Amino acid sequence: MTKKVLILGAASQISHYLIPDLLEQTDAQLTLFARNAQNRLKEYQSKTKIIDGDWTNSEELLAALKGQDIVYLATVPNTKTSEVIVRTMKQANVKRLIVAGGLGIFDEVAGKFGEWNARMIGDYSAIKEASFTLCDKDLDVTFLRMSWLYDQDNNTKYEIVPEGKPYKGTQVTRQAVAQLITNIVKKPSLYNNQNIGVVEPNTEWDKPSFY
Repeated sequence: MTKKVLILGAASQISHYLIPDLLEQTDAQLTLFARNAQNRLKEYQSKTKIIDGDWTNSEELLAALKGQDIVYLATVPNTKTSEVIVRTMKQANVKRLIVAGGLGIFDEVAGKFGEWNARMIGDYSAIKEASFTLCDKDLDVTFLRMSWLYDQDNNTKYEIVPEGKPYKGTQVTRQAVAQLITNIVKKPSLYNNQNIGVVEPNTEWDKPSFY
């Protein structure tokens, strides 16, 4: 059965790669939700449904969510907005959520990379709170703890770091993350109700190569 996928934050950098991947590799019906989406995403008008909307507006969000099978959230918003998203998904009876989040919410990044990461990020408490809000027990969530992101065409290599395992990979491409999300859309049970690290293999350095 054709899946209906709602992309919240469809004009984001990862979505730039994800939308073509989903159109090319799946038969999913895509709904693209973003501020000023009609202008920013007009290249997809003939192939997708495009909604100009605001995540903080529960009425707009509810209208977009109705009938969807999978939701991809392109970033972790503040806790208040995260609560709106979770509450509205439950209201719409949509359970499957994929979140593009960051590393460090479990203080799992050790060693010199962990020290560098902590210096670069600073106070992470607000993002942690919002991340835990999105990982609601009544939803079927895959939370991606992505390493430091960069772009490299044709580099879709990724490795999964399970929750509780030391986080070592320092970087991963947006193209690889887009491919991972596409793989989950193809098989929604993949990494369901899991909080996973996403890294590029063989990048266990003190910091990303591009810093």
